[in-house]
Amino acid sequence: MTTISPAEPDTPPKSRWVAVATVTVATFLVVTAEQLPIGLLTSVGDTLSVSPGAAGLMVTLPSLVAAVAAPVVPVLAGRMDRRLLLVGLVALTALAGVGSALAPSYPLLLAARAVTGVAIGGFWAVAGGLAVRLVAPAHVPRATALIFGGVGAANVFGVPIGTVIGGFAGWRTAFGALAGLGLVAFAVLIAVLPPLTATGAIGLRHLADQLRNPGVRAGIVATFLVVIGHFAAYTYVSPVLQEVSGIGAGLVGPLLFGFGLAGIVGNFAAGAAVARRAHRTVLVIVAALAVTVLLFPLVGAGPVGGVVLLGVWGLAFGGVSVSLQTWMIKAAPGAVEAASALWVAVFNLAIGLGALAGGTIVDAVALRGDLWAAGGLLVLAGIAVWTARRNPSLR
Repeated sequence: MTTISPAEPDTPPKSRWVAVATVTVATFLVVTAEQLPIGLLTSVGDTLSVSPGAAGLMVTLPSLVAAVAAPVVPVLAGRMDRRLLLVGLVALTALAGVGSALAPSYPLLLAARAVTGVAIGGFWAVAGGLAVRLVAPAHVPRATALIFGGVGAANVFGVPIGTVIGGFAGWRTAFGALAGLGLVAFAVLIAVLPPLTATGAIGLRHLADQLRNPGVRAGIVATFLVVIGHFAAYTYVSPVLQEVSGIGAGLVGPLLFGFGLAGIVGNFAAGAAVARRAHRTVLVIVAALAVTVLLFPLVGAGPVGGVVLLGVWGLAFGGVSVSLQTWMIKAAPGAVEAASALWVAVFNLAIGLGALAGGTIVDAVALRGDLWAAGGLLVLAGIAVWTARRNPSLR
């Protein structure tokens, strides 16, 4: 199977961190590519004559495809140099952006979005645990936090900027700009990223073996519950802020921008904390998410409470990705890529299922019921994390 070796000792430290920063740029690209249609649903629907619900498949489809691609791409890549694999996946993201911009019909646009999903799943399966290949072991949590910083930056800057471009110049131009960013990331990765030779190939058996690892298994279950719980609620955060907290529609955008900024802070704070106590850090984050979501129907039933809880929510969720990825690295130090592939698959599957579950509950019970249900899932996630408290690799 593929084993992960630490950074070469003769690699200059400065070059290692430049490579980490380059992967962060690629992360920014991939997350922007995944979420860009969120701000373009109406314009795409009007141009291609599809309903808002059908247009939403531009977001759901890549997540589901990524869930399949995450474990499959590393298996198919075999012993391929991970540098070439990452570069190829970034190029595929750019190509999918071109296909989206030029698509003459909605089915062809969805096909381009499916290609984006392949790139997303494959990229995260490799890049999520890449810090162990680029920096010394003592710096892995900080490097992982930097790589995942691209996620928050995409939410705060990438998607809003893409939405603005779409508003002024049309959604096709927004996808074209995404393709241009992909070409820039491709060139930078080629120039900066060092060779990342795989010492073996991942097989389906190696992926299955990880599920017998108690630490990996607990992390997978916790990830599934956390992500479903978060997206079941957060997908409908705009109507929650307006109908539950009584906040005007004009303030929702700025508040979500603040949510993203809080997430960036949470990402780096969690990156520093998880290096010392992985289990405790994840437990605190999940507990904070559960309490925040469960309190929203009560304390958030007014503008002040809603704004405060939204900020805490953003701060807590910002630490989810980096802390759970670090959990995987610590739980499976000799099989980081295999464990990461499973983690990415579950994460993306849970995004789609969470949004679907949230929509079903909102239609059947209303917004407050959705918040209660999401909070209950987060409580279950906390219990899953608690069960791993005696795992020595996570202390």
